[in-house]
Amino acid sequence: MTRIKAAVCTEHRSRLTIEELDLRAPLAGEVEVTLEAVAICHSDVTFADGGWGGDLPAVYGHEAAGRVTALGDGVQSVEIGARVVVTLIRACGSCVNCASGKPTICDTPNAAPPVLTRPDGTPVIAAMNCGAFAERVVVDQSQIVTLPEDMPAEAVALLACGVITGVGAVVNAAGLRAGQDVVVIGAGGVGLNAIQGARIAGARRIVAVDMSEEKLAIAREFGATDGVLATAPKPWQIATQLLGRGADAVIVTVGAIPAYDSAPRYLGWGGKVVMVGMPHSGAMSSYEPVVLAYMSQGMVGSKMGDVVIRRDIPWMADLYRQGRLKLDELVSGRWRLDQINEAIADTRSGGAKRNVILF
Repeated sequence: MTRIKAAVCTEHRSRLTIEELDLRAPLAGEVEVTLEAVAICHSDVTFADGGWGGDLPAVYGHEAAGRVTALGDGVQSVEIGARVVVTLIRACGSCVNCASGKPTICDTPNAAPPVLTRPDGTPVIAAMNCGAFAERVVVDQSQIVTLPEDMPAEAVALLACGVITGVGAVVNAAGLRAGQDVVVIGAGGVGLNAIQGARIAGARRIVAVDMSEEKLAIAREFGATDGVLATAPKPWQIATQLLGRGADAVIVTVGAIPAYDSAPRYLGWGGKVVMVGMPHSGAMSSYEPVVLAYMSQGMVGSKMGDVVIRRDIPWMADLYRQGRLKLDELVSGRWRLDQINEAIADTRSGGAKRNVILF
C-alpha cells in the first residue's frame, strides 16, 4: 500500500475533503501512475452533485497525465518512467463491443478489487475507473497511452476526455466530410473541441450556438465561422440563413434539455444530430419524429467521441505539436489539489474552458 492525498466526495453537492488514502499496488494488467496534472470535467461536477447517482465515498477525476511508477504482472505495453495520458476508457479487448472496434462502450464489468481505502480499511470508490483527483492512480493498462516528453502536462491531461470527446464526435460519430456544414451547440470545453474537429475535418462552415457572446467570440478563435445566440427567438433559422441550408451535422455538447429539443431543427436533408452532452438522469427531451423520417435524418449518441485511444490520441497529439490543434489555449486556470473546491466552483460558473490541478 502507498499512502496518498486525494480529494474525496463524502456527500453530494458538498465540498470535497482532502484525505490521506491507501492506494493498493497494481495487479496483473494494471499500472500505477504518479500524476502531474488532472483537469476538471463537467462530468466530475455532475457526479459530485449527484446528477447521475453513484455510491460514496468516491474520488472523481478522469482527465489525467503523469508518469508510470509501477507495473503489475504481464504489462509489456509501457515501461516505468513513461509519460502517459490516463483515460476512463477501460477496455477488455474481447467483448463484442471491443471486438467491433468500439472500446468506449466495453461492457465487461471491472471486477478488480478496490484500489483506494481509508486507513481504517473502508473502501473508497475510484470513480470512472480512475479516481484521479489524487496524487497517484492505479488503472488498467488499456486506459493509458504514452505521449511525447515535450508536451506540457496540462496538454497531455486534456487529451484524456474533453478533446477526444469533441473531436471524435465530429470525425468518428458524425463522419463529417470536407465541405459539409456543422452546428455545434455549446461552446464550452467539449464544444470548442468539436469546433476544432470540424475545422480539421474540412467543414465548409461551422456555426457555434451558445448563450454568451463572450463564448461565441472564443469559439471563433477555435475555428467557428459564425456564431448564433441561443437566446434568439428561433436560433435555428438564423443558423440556416448563415449556412444557406440545414446543417449536415449538429453536435450537442451541453446537457441542457432545451438544446436537445431544438437540435433537430438545425438539420438539413439527411443530416444527423450527435448527442454528446449528458443531462441528469431522468431528464426527458421531445422532438417530432415524422420530420426525421421524412427528411432521412438521424440521431446518435457518442460516448467519448467513439475513439480508439491508441489510434486517435497519438494523432491528436501530433496535430498539437504541428500547431493544428489548440490545447494550451483550453486551460483557463491552474490550481493546487488543496484548491480543488475553488476550481470546481469556477468550473460550475460556466466561464472556464478547463481548470487543471497541477501536482
